Amino acid sequence: MTVRLSPAIDLDMSPADRPLGLTILSVFFALGTVPSTATALALAFPGAWSEAMWRLKPDARTDFARLGTWAIVLMVVVAAACAGAAVGLWTRQRWGHWLAVVGLSINLLGDTLNALVRGDWRTLIGLPIGGAILAYLLSYRVREWFGRRRTV
Repeated sequence: MTVRLSPAIDLDMSPADRPLGLTILSVFFALGTVPSTATALALAFPGAWSEAMWRLKPDARTDFARLGTWAIVLMVVVAAACAGAAVGLWTRQRWGHWLAVVGLSINLLGDTLNALVRGDWRTLIGLPIGGAILAYLLSYRVREWFGRRRTV
């Protein structure tokens, strides 16, 4: 069963048609909007309500403070990119596929730079994970799935 939202967006209501990996990645990106949105809100509206979040990574508050207002803009962009990738992957949009690929690529570059420039070697754990996800998104099967369009 397909629900037609607009000429450009088809929501395939059959989970069996969507590859499991893309379903998982859609949920992954949707969940990624939560911490990025929470961070943007904590930066824009600081207060006692966000103190527990900063205790998870105390250096983050200092790092974001150096960016000033740009930190809020950055986190809003990250949240929007995560939400967009989630929707785009779920609804089988090519732009969603490429948004996910670009977002993951930027994240991998950031992890690498954090390790090399700042000496934060813990960020390297993201490289094999992000690399595997990126390889999956760039696989022939996934690219082909986004290339074919179903008609109602």
